[in-house]
Amino acid sequence: MFEVRRYNATLNFEWDQVVKSSKNGNFLHMSQYFRYHEGRFNDVSLIIYKKNRPVAVFPANLDGGTVYSHSGLTYAGLIFSKDIGCSAMLSIFDALKSYYKEMGASSLVYKCIPSVFTTYPAEEDLYALFRNEAKLFRRDVSSVVEISSAPKLSDSRKCVIRKAEKNDVSFSAQVSASDFHALLSKVLERFDSKPVHTLAELELLMSRFPDEIKLYGAVKDNSLLAGALVFDFGHIVHTQYLAASDSGRQVGALDFVLNNLITDVYGSRKYFSFGISTEDGGTVLNEGLVSQKEGFGARAVVHDFYRMEL
Repeated sequence: MFEVRRYNATLNFEWDQVVKSSKNGNFLHMSQYFRYHEGRFNDVSLIIYKKNRPVAVFPANLDGGTVYSHSGLTYAGLIFSKDIGCSAMLSIFDALKSYYKEMGASSLVYKCIPSVFTTYPAEEDLYALFRNEAKLFRRDVSSVVEISSAPKLSDSRKCVIRKAEKNDVSFSAQVSASDFHALLSKVLERFDSKPVHTLAELELLMSRFPDEIKLYGAVKDNSLLAGALVFDFGHIVHTQYLAASDSGRQVGALDFVLNNLITDVYGSRKYFSFGISTEDGGTVLNEGLVSQKEGFGARAVVHDFYRMEL
């Protein structure tokens, strides 16, 4: 019933058409996004056809004997149209398994798309994972605000936001990528880490997706105190990166930015996503971090990872 073809750059149009018309894909899954760092991965992405019509795509890479859906994306899995129901999904999984087994792979790691990021019910793949005896081995906790019915701000968050206002901090939508990346890099240095994206990669992605990737910040005396890099998916927006300087933390600059985004800039959207607060494959909860997010009314949505033998 379904034909599987290996993705390559000549199929970009067909790939992107599937993503645009899917019920669970977004700009992260477009060819211009997930291929920006293609040199880092052994790409084994697939397009699934029914009667020569593309109906699903699977961003993936191969590392050793394991296929990953895709290591360069926060979440991926199968991206598929509303036409795909449960029986069809089982057939697609059979086709994927056969293709990758012939390639020599022995297992597949599948990163599920959290339900809040889909535009229509899209958990046929979860059923297929169950039927194929896939094992849940990691669960990260993300924090998401349902804006129209969010609980009131906690007293601690209100207090921090008022501190920023009293210190004449201004909200800005004119933050440069270089200023933000420098701030973010300095913050991550404390943890012997660095941003996933280089400045050049960030500027490239912002040029490719100017309506979807935005920067906002808190400024005082022409100095960037805190910033947020936002990914706009339409019904839901997500803070990909958050950072605050030492002086910014002292005056509550980051909370000030977040409050402006939730109540003003994106107040008409359905969800506002903060990202995960777990470490070590989901086994450790950063209680201070999750408490800050919950102070804005955010509650848990899980990011699940499955391993399936082929």
